[in-house]
Amino acid sequence: MPPTDDRRRVWDQAAAERAARRREPSVKRLILNLIVLGLGIAVVSFFVAPLVAFYGIRAAAQASDVQGLAQLIDYDAVRASLRPQLSNRPAPQTPPPSIIQDPIGAIRRQFDQTVQPRAPAGPDVETYLEPRALEGLSLGYGHGAPNIDRPPNAAQPSGRSVRPWPRYWSVNRARVAVKAPDRSAETLFTFERRGPFEWKLVHIGLPPRVDAAATPTP
Repeated sequence: MPPTDDRRRVWDQAAAERAARRREPSVKRLILNLIVLGLGIAVVSFFVAPLVAFYGIRAAAQASDVQGLAQLIDYDAVRASLRPQLSNRPAPQTPPPSIIQDPIGAIRRQFDQTVQPRAPAGPDVETYLEPRALEGLSLGYGHGAPNIDRPPNAAQPSGRSVRPWPRYWSVNRARVAVKAPDRSAETLFTFERRGPFEWKLVHIGLPPRVDAAATPTP
């Protein structure tokens, strides 16, 4: 006897429920996979962002894109990092105690600053913040960066591939190094996180000064 319409409807409904149960794990698995993929992309982007900012600075410097550089560089912080390195009186490695912690020492330091002769002025910090000099710094020329003489977007000297190498990574700060052309020293770039994926350059560490600064070969 053929099944009645009611029995057929019951069978169809049961088959639909079984099919739905079979699809349910697949949908959950797909959602879980998408969540894991999204988290993986976020983590990779978080750690790659400082390198992207570094290459962005190099590209903007090569194109003399001043506005683009302003979005990637905290100029006030970078100036503060370069001044003691360019002067003949390096800044102390740690801040001195406050007048509350050491009142006698604070008075002595103030007196020493008053009577101590002024050190000879070093190179102008602003020359290291021009696009051409920033390009030279990103290529590892250190103190000789303002002296590079080649047009923007020119090929790298001697075909040398200049890549930044990680030196320090944390949640809010990252540091990369670029080796000098002769690979004898490194220029350090420190980035600080200003947003979930926004990093800005806040410190440039120049290599030790040498008698003859490295300059690109013509």
